[in-house]
Amino acid sequence: MKCSRRKLLHLTAAVAASPVLSSIAAAQTYPSRPVRIIVGFAAGSTTDVLARLIGQWLSLRFGQQFIVENRPGAGGNVGAETVVNAPPDGYTLLMVPPAVAANPTLYEHLSFNFLRDTTPVAGVVRVPNVAEVNPSVPVKTIPELIAYAKANAGKVSFASAGIGTASHLAGQLFNAMTGANLQHVPYRGDGPAMADLIAGQVQVGFATMTANLC
Repeated sequence: MKCSRRKLLHLTAAVAASPVLSSIAAAQTYPSRPVRIIVGFAAGSTTDVLARLIGQWLSLRFGQQFIVENRPGAGGNVGAETVVNAPPDGYTLLMVPPAVAANPTLYEHLSFNFLRDTTPVAGVVRVPNVAEVNPSVPVKTIPELIAYAKANAGKVSFASAGIGTASHLAGQLFNAMTGANLQHVPYRGDGPAMADLIAGQVQVGFATMTANLC
């Protein structure tokens, strides 16, 4: 991660300073009840893990529950729509993944405009994506993986956390740059994707470092 733990915790504290709180007095009493942190992917995904770490710290810091609620589906759109439709009172937050930036180009009929309908309150972390390969694939290096994929065209698949997610875009970028033509298999989060990768149901993944540590 590019942020130190101390810096990340300082940044996450900004979540509580939501613009919907119109005065210092209101900010001092926030939160007066539990706060939901919506995650648009299944438990065990990068977004889920980060939300739980941040939620735990915020709960300790403010003496109020920050509850992580998973709303997987449509590459994070289900979770984003949940937040867009919630009262704008600072008690429903969204842990935003890279997918929300790509989704407007992938889904033609979204019922919301993410940039228009939400307000950013904190940037909390940067996480690199890494290539993972099931041990059943006889490769040890990226050049070997490229050669193997080309020699077995259409037979090698890569898992992602869902359409439009960072792991999906990383895999498609890999295909475009190398001509490997790995077949995309979308899941409802990094957790299910990594489980099937470990089990050998898919051969390759491009998940974040956080997902690999879970």
